[in-house]
Order: sequence, then C-alpha cells, then structure tokens
Amino acid sequence: MYKLSIRSLERLQDVDSLLIAIAVDSVRESPYDFGIPLHGGKRTSAEQNALWKLRPKVTNKDGYIKKSYHQSGKAFDIYAYVNGKANWDIEIITAIARHIQKVALNRYKVNLKWGGDWKNFKDYPHFQM
Repeated sequence: MYKLSIRSLERLQDVDSLLIAIAVDSVRESPYDFGIPLHGGKRTSAEQNALWKLRPKVTNKDGYIKKSYHQSGKAFDIYAYVNGKANWDIEIITAIARHIQKVALNRYKVNLKWGGDWKNFKDYPHFQM
C-alpha cells in the first residue's frame, strides 16, 4: 500500500479537488508506487511555455496559443517510483495509468483521459479530465 509524499501533494496544489482525490485514492492500491513530478500539477503560462521549449518535446502545448489542461488545474502528471528512483518506463507507467483510469471510473464516475492513448503525441505521464 502506497501513499503520495508531502512533496507530491504540494505539487497538486490548485489542481481540481476531484483529480487530487483520484490521485490520492489510486496510489493506495497501485501496482507500482508513483509521485507527481515538478510542474506535474497546475502550471502558469510561462511554466507551460518553458516545458514546450524543451528538447526532446515533453508537451505540444505552448501555454499561450495552445493551452494545456494543466493551466486550468484539470490535469496532472505522474512518474513511477521504483527502487527509490523516478522511473518513466512505458510498461510500468501504462500499468499505473490503467489502474488510475479504473479507479477514476469505478469510484468517481470520471472518464479520465490518459496521454498514452493519444495517437499523434504520446504523453505517457499525463492525465486530464
């Protein structure tokens, strides 16, 4: 049984309360521990734009013309926490993602969108409603 760290909870500050509840509830019975990375919660336009400028690309939203769900508090990102380290292995993230989606739908009646399901730009750590 896992729980989000104080740091991860702080990173969810100003995210929609329903999403926070889903993340907190999901981690308890998750197949792998997970946390919230820096800028994994609500973002300003400037923070979103800085991420958009990174290479390789981590987002396709520039924060000004194309807004991210993060900017309205309707999204969060995760990383897997394996053997004491952050981990973005796609198989592990996928197992966590399917678990989070199941918790969101079964307990909260929310059809949570996962960036790993997108066709054009895969964003495996990303969830939005």
